[in-house]
Amino acid sequence: MADTHQDKTEAAPETIGEPNGNETYRFRVADYANLLKPRVMMLVVFTAIVGMVMAPGTIPLWQGVVSILCIAIGAGASGAINMWYDRDIDQFMARTQKRPIPAGKVEPTQALVFGVVLAALSVVVMYVAVNSEASGLLLFTILYYVFLYTMWLKRKTPQNIVIGGASGAFPPMIGWISVTGDFSFESGILFLIIFLWTPPHTWALALFRHGDYERVNVPMMPVVVGSRSTKIQMLIYTLLLVPVTLVPGFIGMSGLLYTAGAGALGVLFLHHCWKLLKDKDDAHARPTFLFSILYLFLIFAFLLIDRVAWLPMPITF
Repeated sequence: MADTHQDKTEAAPETIGEPNGNETYRFRVADYANLLKPRVMMLVVFTAIVGMVMAPGTIPLWQGVVSILCIAIGAGASGAINMWYDRDIDQFMARTQKRPIPAGKVEPTQALVFGVVLAALSVVVMYVAVNSEASGLLLFTILYYVFLYTMWLKRKTPQNIVIGGASGAFPPMIGWISVTGDFSFESGILFLIIFLWTPPHTWALALFRHGDYERVNVPMMPVVVGSRSTKIQMLIYTLLLVPVTLVPGFIGMSGLLYTAGAGALGVLFLHHCWKLLKDKDDAHARPTFLFSILYLFLIFAFLLIDRVAWLPMPITF
């Protein structure tokens, strides 16, 4: 595995923003779409939709659609700016070498302008079409991810994802506020679920991509404190996460369907973390990472199904 990573590193472009080999730069829609991190965006959009559906009150359909589009565009814009800033290390990481900038498919300046324009557009449209509270939180989320996480925490501390990962927990709260215009305890629970989920999810990735982060001197937890300590912290965060996911059922926010599903998923997540802790060669890190994605999707899917099955949708036509 180490040899494979080394080969890929040597094949990476030496100058950021220049095309590989004899390929010449040309505009491709797909390359700009990939700057938006579409796979990450899908989960962001889904959690935002659930936040909107769970919120009390109603919102016109067109406003709901605009709100979700703004959240998606804002998240994608953050991803594009993140790729622009991380272009110096992306070329040396096997996971990121094929991103548009290190692959020479998009020029760095164009990626930055693309991200900034989309970020501004998403915030302005949210302000004009939805409400100022949702627009303000969207702006805060973008700035938090770009400046606090990407430009500062990511390369400074092993707690980067614990603090910086909060940016990924805001979308369901933005969806909620799009309907209600204000914060609430219930929207805070949705935030907390993603906030506590982020460390075990990301550290599972860092365990089986350990060499990537070590090569570019990014102080992810496994690089700084080692594998076992990281896995213990993953288990602790998951032990905190599982009871929080049960709160919606106990406060009447969701019903028995969600509570049973969240409980079963929590047991499975704990099983994965425990198995990983006992795994001396970290072979179970990748399965744990993949399950963590499914876990979060299903937690929010159960919230959505429970609400739609028992209560009306908070959208008017």
